[in-house]
Formats: sequence, structure tokens, C-alpha cells
Amino acid sequence: MANKKGANAVVFVFMFLINFVVSESHNGRELELLLSFKSSIVHDPSGFLSNWDPSATTFCQWHGITCNNLSHVETLDLSAKNLSGILVSSSVFNLPFVKTLNLPNNHLYGEIPPDIFFANSSLRYLNLSNNNFSGHIPNGFISGLVILDLSNNMFSGKIPREIGLFSGLKFLDLGGNVLLGKIPILISNITTLKYLTLASNELVGSIPHEIGKMKSLKWIYLGHNNLSGEIPKEIGVLTCLNHLDLVYNNLTGQIPSSIGNLKDLNYLFLYQNKLTGSIPDSIFGLKKLVSLDLSDNSLSGEIPELVAQLRNLEILHLFGNRFSGRIPNALTSLPNLQVLQLWSNRFSGQIPQSLGRYNNLTVVDLSTNNLSGRIPDGLCSSGRLFKLILFSNSLEGEIPRNLSTCTSLQRVRLQNNRLVGELSFTKLPLVYFLDVSNNNLSGNIGEQNWDMPSLEMLSLAGNRFSGKLLPHLLNAPKIEFLDLSGNEFSGTINPRFGTLTELMQLSLSENKLSGEIPEDLSSCKKLVRLDLSHNQLSGQIPSGLADMPVLGHLDLSENRLSGEIPAKLGQIESLVQVNISYNHLTGALPSTGAFLAIKESAVAGNDLCGGDTTSGLPPCKKLKNRANWWPFMACSFAGLLLLVITGFGFLFMRGRNNLEPKRVEKGDGSIWELQFFDPKVSKSVTMDDITLSLKESNVISRCKEGVSFKGKSVSNDLQIVVKDMHHVSSFTASFWSEITEFGKLQHPNLVKLIGKCRSDKGAYLVYEYVEGKLLSEILGNLSWERRWKIAIGTAKALRFLHSRCSPSVLVGDMSPERIIIDAKDEPRLQFIFPFVDNQPFLPSSYVAPEARENKKMNEKSDIYGMGLILIELLTGKTPADAEFKVQYSSMVEWARYCYSDCHLDMWVDPVIKSQASINNQNQIVAAMNLALHCTAGDPTARPCAADVFETLKSAFRTSSCLPSLNFSSPV
Repeated sequence: MANKKGANAVVFVFMFLINFVVSESHNGRELELLLSFKSSIVHDPSGFLSNWDPSATTFCQWHGITCNNLSHVETLDLSAKNLSGILVSSSVFNLPFVKTLNLPNNHLYGEIPPDIFFANSSLRYLNLSNNNFSGHIPNGFISGLVILDLSNNMFSGKIPREIGLFSGLKFLDLGGNVLLGKIPILISNITTLKYLTLASNELVGSIPHEIGKMKSLKWIYLGHNNLSGEIPKEIGVLTCLNHLDLVYNNLTGQIPSSIGNLKDLNYLFLYQNKLTGSIPDSIFGLKKLVSLDLSDNSLSGEIPELVAQLRNLEILHLFGNRFSGRIPNALTSLPNLQVLQLWSNRFSGQIPQSLGRYNNLTVVDLSTNNLSGRIPDGLCSSGRLFKLILFSNSLEGEIPRNLSTCTSLQRVRLQNNRLVGELSFTKLPLVYFLDVSNNNLSGNIGEQNWDMPSLEMLSLAGNRFSGKLLPHLLNAPKIEFLDLSGNEFSGTINPRFGTLTELMQLSLSENKLSGEIPEDLSSCKKLVRLDLSHNQLSGQIPSGLADMPVLGHLDLSENRLSGEIPAKLGQIESLVQVNISYNHLTGALPSTGAFLAIKESAVAGNDLCGGDTTSGLPPCKKLKNRANWWPFMACSFAGLLLLVITGFGFLFMRGRNNLEPKRVEKGDGSIWELQFFDPKVSKSVTMDDITLSLKESNVISRCKEGVSFKGKSVSNDLQIVVKDMHHVSSFTASFWSEITEFGKLQHPNLVKLIGKCRSDKGAYLVYEYVEGKLLSEILGNLSWERRWKIAIGTAKALRFLHSRCSPSVLVGDMSPERIIIDAKDEPRLQFIFPFVDNQPFLPSSYVAPEARENKKMNEKSDIYGMGLILIELLTGKTPADAEFKVQYSSMVEWARYCYSDCHLDMWVDPVIKSQASINNQNQIVAAMNLALHCTAGDPTARPCAADVFETLKSAFRTSSCLPSLNFSSPV
């Protein structure tokens, strides 16, 4: 018995020693893999890995690491640490006991190791989203993996067929990449999957019918691809589905009635496809629906009264289709309905008269239909209605009186109808946009007391309003756009118009105004467009109009003006269009500015002379009896001028020689062409300074265009940034000549390109060094005022690149990673050069969907990126945030729905929420409105850069968007 006990003890000790040796062996291997990973990280700005030191602590105490009871690494969580580097094959993926690898929201790049799905069978959670990984998704599988998130990288190629072997997956997100080909049928083998996102790729073909096998699915996001064919009816068997998003594809055919089987469905998004037919009646049996968006298709038919069953519906978007018939009365019984957008259809008949009485309306847009009858008087019964858009119908009768007390209203558009009676919208504190033009409204409103402190756009044009114009009674200090044309206003133009200092557009044309044009109008320094045509104005043209620094359009035609045209008018640089026809003007046309090539129709009906051949005017008679000494003075002046030009020419040529390309031979025999674009830099920076900067310790950023190094001049410590350009063999001669042109660009909100050098071995661009931080690094702590300043400065830079450069310069990847906030708190935009033949197109989340699809960038793609930046400034969120994968296909869609709901608290960044005064709230809403226009799905609907800048400037100054912008959607 004693021998037996002794034997057991020996076995126990032996097994203990074996386990100890094996454990120590694993620990040594884990330490090696972790240190290998750390060595691959080239940039750790927050120093998060600073305590990864085996001499100080065990790795179980290192930042981001959690160990199990046996001291093996079980979790590695390094999310959002701004780490940059390439993951080597012998790295954290080979950790033998790791279950969770969480590395999202960093700057990791390159291809992920090819054996990632073979190396570790213990892995359960893998998140590499929101990095810069490229290449193909590796083959292989891990049957026990539960969560796989590779979204928002630059993965390309096809989805591997082995994806169907991940038999334990519950969450799969491959969205926001550049994946090609069809959705593999084998993906339907993952019957445990609950969340499937393949959105924002370049997938083609049809949605596999086999998707019906995946009965555990709760969420499907396949939007923003090039999928075609019909929606498979098999989706109707996925009875656990809460959210179905197939937007922005090329899906055709009818909506399958089987979708009506999805009784747990909360969100159904099928917009921006090519669907036809009517809405199946079964859809109206989805009693848990919260949001239904079928907009921008070719759907037709009538909306049945069955819609009354959607008692939980909050948002109904059916705009941009071919629906006809009456708007169903059943909509009035939906207690939770907040947003109703049915614009651009063929609806007819009356608007249900009880609409709004039993709803919770915030947005109503029924514009561009064939509606008739009266406007319902209960639309604002919720007390929350802020947007009322009913233009371009045949609505009749008076505007309901109770709308005049709807204090939540902000935007009202009732133009192009047949409304009659007086205008009662005169005391609404939040309305910033009011358009009732082209109706039959009447009444003497000239002497009414208005109380509209937020009003920025007012159009009463094309009605029968009368009375005198007394602008000081308007009480709208923020007014920017005022159109009172086509009415019956009489009397003189009151000098108090000059107190409306924020005015940008003023039209008083086609009235019965008389008297002189007041000089006080020159106080409107922001006025861009002034139209006083078709009145009975007399007297001379005020010379003070020449003091308007941004006046671009001036129409004084069809009046009784007399005298000569002030010569100073021709000196307004901004003036591009003038019409002074059919007055009693005399004398010579100014020989400068907009008068140089003025058309005959713009000066006809006067007694004028001069101008070029386009004016159709006779030449003016030459003056005689000039002083006989002027030739002598002219010759003396010419001689002096010649001396000055010669002196400046010498200095110019001397400086220019420093900016000419130079050939520099290095010690290894290589020949480099070196050229600087700044004389000061050319005297201090040498080729040796550039090459000395190319050290790993000097790396400040890595991106798909190349690696950037911080360097300096040895002679005077001038700091520079050197970008090592990849794909040098693909750069053509024309590319380098364009770079030279880029070097001439100077703007306070741009990072200046100051030099270039190239040879057969490589190429480098040299930029000024800007001391500061990337917007992406500091955005979360910025105040509202600083965010405003950044938005304005960035838009100003974009306007310069698009509008002031010829040809225009594209940014390409308009993202917070391209914006440096300098020591003066000014944004500095770094424009890049991705448009090189044969260079791979590697889009980021900030590139517009159509640019991803056709791989062609243009100005509208930059505008899309600007819109995303605005959304980030307003919300503090990024396109990479995980919450957008749960309910919405993208940050844009999330913002669009939050904006429609108008729950400001739901989407504004908590950091600036406490600063959101009434005025700031209007500013924030207006800026979000602009952001959504910038990110419109139709590129032609996006504003140009100049309009973005003017709108932003207006929005933050007066809480509104510039009303003259011609956006396609009726917001």
C-alpha cells in the first residue's frame, strides 16, 4: 500500500512538472509574440504601449491585456489608440489562448497575415475595423469564431468562399471596403448569424435566394453596392428580422409580399433602387414598423387605408416615386407619426383635414404633387412641427390662422399654390425661412409690426401685397434674402433698408415704387444681388453703390433714372452682371469692370455711348483742347517707369533663378532633380536635408499615398515635412508639371507645398511643417466656437481649390486626417495627389459612394467628404462608430433620420450640448441641414464649394442656409 501511495505521488509530481514546463513554454512564446507586435508599431502617440516592458512587469499587467487564471493572454484590447504599423505574421494572431482581439479605430495598414484564420482555434472575437488594412481577405476559417468585424478598411477582391465555414458566427461585418464580385452562396451556411453587413462595397449580382436558410438573422445591411435583380422572396422566412436595409443598389421588380411575414421588423429601407409596382398590402401588416423608407424608386399605385395598422410608425418616406390617388385619411390616426415626406409624386385631391390632430408631427413635406383644397388647420397640434413644405401644388383658400401661433415652426415653404387672403406669419420666433411666393395673397403688410428675430429668408414675390415698405418694422436683424418683387408696393424705398446689414439679396422689382434710390443702401456691405427693376424710380444712380464690396448682380432696368453712370461702378471687382436698360441715362459707359463687354440688351433705351462692339452703342466723341504739355509728362513718366521695371526685373530674375529646377548628384552617383517654390526655402534647404530626414524615428504619418517624415534645414533649423511618394514609376511627366503648379498655391488654410525632388530611384514632396494636431485627435474636446472656426476655414480652403484655381484642384480624401489645427487655432488642409495613371484607387470612408463605384474623383466627391466632416463636428461621431452598424447603414443615414426627427439632444455632441443656446441650436440645425445636402446621394444635388462656404458663413452668423442655393430636394 505504501509503495502504491509513493508511486502516485511520483506521478503527480511528474505531471505537475510537465504542466509547469509546458506553461512556462507557452508564456515564453506569448511574450515573444507580444514584443513582436510592439516592435511592428511605428507610431504610438499616446504612449499606450509604454509599459510593455518585460523587465518591469509581467505581460498580464500590460495595458490592453487581460489574462486567464493560468496567466495566459485571453484578451487583447487596443481599440482607438491611434496606433500605426504593419502586423507581422508572427504576431498576436498566434497567441495560443487568446479569445478576443480588439484592434479597431487605429491606423494599422498593409495586408493582414495570410494564416490569420488557421493560426488560432481559440479565437472567438476578432475586430480589425476602421483601420487601413488592404489586400484580400485571407482564406481559411475558425469554426468557433463568434464575431468577425473587418469593416471600413481597404480590403479588395472577392469574399472568400470559405466564409460559409465560419459555422459559429453571430456577427459579420465586411462593410466599407472595396470588395468585388457576387455574394457567395455558401454564406447561407452560417445559420447562427444574427447580424450581416456587406454594405458600401462594389458587390454585384443578385441577392442569393439561399439567404432564406439564415433564419437567425436580425439585421441585414446590403446597401450601397451594385446589386441587381429582384429582392428574393425567401427573405420573407427570416421571421427574426428587425432591420432590412437594401438601399442604393440597382434592384428591380416588385417588393415581394413575403416581407409582410416579418412581424418583428422595425426598419425597412429600400430607397434608391429601381423597384416598380405597388406596395404589397402585406407590408401594412408589419405592426412593429418604426421607419418605412421606399423613396426614390419607381413605385406606383395608391396608398391604401390599411396604413392605419402601422400604429408604431414614426417615419414614412415615400417621396420620389409615382404614387397617385389621395393621401389616405388613415395616416391621421397614427399616434407616433413624426415625419411624413411624400413629395415628388402624383398625389391628388385634398390633404386629409384632420392630419396632425392625432399625430406627433415634426416634419411634413407634401410638395410637388397635384394636391388641392385647403391646408389643414391641425398640422401643428403636436406643438413640435418645425418644417412645413407644401410648395408646387394647387392648394387654395387662406393659410390657417392657428399656424401663425405654431411657435415651433422653423422652415415654411408654401410657394407656387393658389392661396388667398392675408399673411399671418408675422410673430414666429424660430422661423428662419419663409417662402409664400407666387400665390394670390394680398393685404397691406407694409405697416404691420413683425416679430421674426430668426428670419433670414423671406420671399413674398408674385402676390398682391400692397402698402409702403417700412423695413424697420420687420424686426428681422438677421435677414439675408428679401424678395418682395411682383407685388403692388408703392411709395419710396425707405432709407432704413440700409440698416439691414446682413442682406445678401434684395429684390424690389415689379412694384410701383417711386422716388430716388437712397444712398443708405450702400451700408449693406454684404449685398450680392440688388434688383430694383420695373418700378418708377427717378433721379441719379447713387455713387455709393460702388462701395458695396461684394455686389455681383445689379438690375436697375425699366425705371426713370437719369444722369450719368457713376464711373466708380466700373471699379467694383465683384460686379459681373449689370442691367440699366430703358431709363433716361446719358454719357459714357464706364470703361472698366462689368461694363467692358456688356450686352446691348442691358444698355438699350438710354442715351449712352462707349463700350465695345457688344454694347451696340455709338463711340463717344473725343475731348479736345487737352493741355499741350501732356506728351512731355507722359514721356517723363514712361522713362521713370522703365527704370523701375528694369530694377524689379533684375530682382525678379535673380529670385526666379533660385526657383528653377536644379540637378543634384549624390554620393552614390544618382542624379536628382530638385526644385523649390519658395525663395526663402530654396536658400536654406538642401538635398542632404531631405535625405537626412528619411529615418524611421522621424515618421509622423503613414497613408496610402506614402510615408511622411519630419526634417529640418541644417543651416537655419527651418522645419519641413518630406513625403516619400509611392508608385514613383507611375508618375508621368505631366504629373510633375502639375506638381509645379500646385507649388504656386498659397492660402492661409492650406499646408503649403514648398518643393519636390525626384530621380529614377524615388520621389519626394516637401511641405512646410505646421505645428499642431490633426482634427481627428482633438475634435472631441473642442468648443462650439472652435468647431465653427474649423468648419469655416476648411470650407474657405476648399472654395479656393475648387473655384479660385484653374483648373480646379481636388483634395481626394476629404477627412479629419487631412486637417491640421495650427498654433493659431486655424485649420490647415493638406491636399493630396491620388489621381495618377495606374495607381490603385484606395477609397476611404470619406470618399463619395459614386466615386468608389466608378473610381473617378471630382469636386462633388470632395463636397461629400466636407459633409461628413460637418457631421463629425456637430455630433462628435465618426463613420467608423460601431453604433451605425446596428441600426443604420452609415453615419449619413443616421444623421438624416436624426435630423428628420429633430431631436437635437439625440445627435448633437454632448460636449457642445451645454453650449447650445437658442441661437446656437439654430446654427447647429442649419449646419446639419447643409451637411446632409453635401452628402446627398445624387452628386448633382450637392452644392459647390463656394456655396458651402457662403452658406456656412451665413449659418453661423445668422443661423441659416443661403436661400439662393438651388438644392434639388425640397428641404
